[in-house]
Amino acid sequence: MDADLNHEIAFARLPEIAPAEIAEHMSDPRVAEHMPLLTFTWDEAAVAKFVGQKEACWARDGLGHWAILCNGRYVGWGGFQKEGDEWDYGLVLRPDAFGLGIRISKKALDFALADERIPYVTFLLPPSRKNLGALKRLGAVCVGDIDYDGERFLKFRLETG
Repeated sequence: MDADLNHEIAFARLPEIAPAEIAEHMSDPRVAEHMPLLTFTWDEAAVAKFVGQKEACWARDGLGHWAILCNGRYVGWGGFQKEGDEWDYGLVLRPDAFGLGIRISKKALDFALADERIPYVTFLLPPSRKNLGALKRLGAVCVGDIDYDGERFLKFRLETG
């Protein structure tokens, strides 16, 4: 899938996506390449646990990760998750949708700009991610390294308030 401007991006809830589709997406080695915490097999039970955790965030915080659709087709998941007092933004796309990352992120960040609960957004990226130009173009600044679940991540911050 290319980043054609005619692609309509929409956000839905993860329970609306067939579990097999999420499992297939998350089992692709190109997805796992930059996800150091992805150390298990994605089967039906793993998808059910994942979707349950993401829905719990919605129930607790009124916001969470979405299923991302392009022209009605599932292309990945992402959105905002509260980590302590901070709203962290994450995006995990199917490899055939990697080119849509900037468009999807801009739509999500427009949401954050309009939401009074989100004065800034953080991004956690593994050190294996070398192409950080898009984050810098958005105005995000590196605030250092952090340890998350035993793995090192680069932490960026983008003011939205």
